[in-house]
Amino acid sequence: MRISMPLQYSGEPKAAVEQVVELEKAGLDTVWVAEAYGFDAPTLMGYIAARTETVNIGSAILPLYSRTPTLIAMTAAGLDDLSGGRAILGLGASGPQVIEGFHGVPYAKPLARTRDTIEICRKVWRREERLTHDGPVFRLPLPEGEGTGLGKPLKIINHPVRSEIPVFVASLGVKNVEMTAEIADGWLPHLFIPEKAQAVWGGALAAGKEKRDASLGGLEIAAGGLLAIGEGEETKKLLDFVRPMIALYVGGMGAKGKNFYNTVARRYGYEEAAEKIQDLYLAGRKDEAAAAVPDEFVELTNMVGPESYVRERVEAFRAAGVTSLNVIPVGGDPVALVEKVKGWAS
Repeated sequence: MRISMPLQYSGEPKAAVEQVVELEKAGLDTVWVAEAYGFDAPTLMGYIAARTETVNIGSAILPLYSRTPTLIAMTAAGLDDLSGGRAILGLGASGPQVIEGFHGVPYAKPLARTRDTIEICRKVWRREERLTHDGPVFRLPLPEGEGTGLGKPLKIINHPVRSEIPVFVASLGVKNVEMTAEIADGWLPHLFIPEKAQAVWGGALAAGKEKRDASLGGLEIAAGGLLAIGEGEETKKLLDFVRPMIALYVGGMGAKGKNFYNTVARRYGYEEAAEKIQDLYLAGRKDEAAAAVPDEFVELTNMVGPESYVRERVEAFRAAGVTSLNVIPVGGDPVALVEKVKGWAS
């Protein structure tokens, strides 16, 4: 397994990048840069490229609805050039609250839009012919009767460093995970419990892999959580830091019946807790929602405890097929933590 780290989308970005620079020396393989409704990801990714030498730089994620597929392709190709071939394109549909509320774009056909976007990006990077596409969401150039009628097929001007930039997809729903396993280079699951992954997603992953082009190779999986090594309750209390985040996703990322994370929590077997967390969160009782997150849910999505236990958690992620272990080092020297886990993962 490789070692990766998600860069938080809140807080002071320059300080976060300084940590990436130090962790690169410790063996960090990949940094994932999020984009929600704060600063954009590509600006920060370019800054990271300028400050680092070896770490891969991935978006996790670029929302599909905030950019055209060709702009996404151009952005990834530009970052790949500036970084010397270290870009990873992580894509996701986000959700209607952000897409319709912040971007003012209808949240329509997320699966078809994902497939169209990936196909268009790969055509742009390969630069084999002038770009045309006839998909369910995007048609390039615009067909007769749409626009001015003056559009024409074009090739990207620059020659990309790589004709195949890795594409990861953040997905949770059964159909979306199946599509991810079929067409993406990698998968970015969130709130991943390795012991429950097969029961929740095994069927969808298998169905997608049956249709997968052999040229893509095996499906990469990037997942993990909080990382802290230590004895006693003081270390275990660090897990309380993630309760509000889990409550936010399970309780607040969508309306009743429209929350993908809440559905995952239910499929994990936390139906009663998922209902309670959502009710409390939507009622504005966020602290109570965080307190209602099951201890097991918190425990199994992270790697916090004595060294022997943390090593068991690392192996659980490996056994579940994780190829890039996401770590958020806390409660100690981040460099030492990454170095230690890097040794185990290797």
